[in-house]
Amino acid sequence: MTKPAPHKNSRSEKNSIFTGVLIGLIVGAILAAGVALWIFGGTPFKLTPASPPSPPTQTAVPNTPDTAPSFDFYKVLPSDTPTELPTADTPAAPVTRYYLQAGAFQNPADADNLKAQLALLGIEAVIQTVETEDKDVFHRVRVGPLHAMDEINRTRSRLSQNNIPATLVKEVPAP
Repeated sequence: MTKPAPHKNSRSEKNSIFTGVLIGLIVGAILAAGVALWIFGGTPFKLTPASPPSPPTQTAVPNTPDTAPSFDFYKVLPSDTPTELPTADTPAAPVTRYYLQAGAFQNPADADNLKAQLALLGIEAVIQTVETEDKDVFHRVRVGPLHAMDEINRTRSRLSQNNIPATLVKEVPAP
């Protein structure tokens, strides 16, 4: 005949866990107090002597407190009465933008190389990726937008001095 297994007392296990947590909290609090004393040089609650109050000075302007603004709730909110809608301004004529296209490539690495070459010349360029009707993808390297003709001519001459052909592209945004 086998002996039944001894029954463990679950109450004593709960007490030992509680005791362990309590001891851990006490040790942690003591360590925290010790670190605080070490950091603050022994007394974390130092009192600094207060300076004696200075005598009041005479001012020409009497001290009057600023009055807080008064708001009336119903005046702040918009009323329920319908108002006229603002008239629509006539749309401004679309501004024409000019670009100098320095190249169009199917290989994006070639477009990046030209953009880097232009950056070394001090010319800021943008790469535009466009898909044509034939499902071909081109990467345009464009300088601009340029607004004045003298700016366009200066940039075009700089590009031609460095053997970079450029084509003037006029872009009118759709209204």
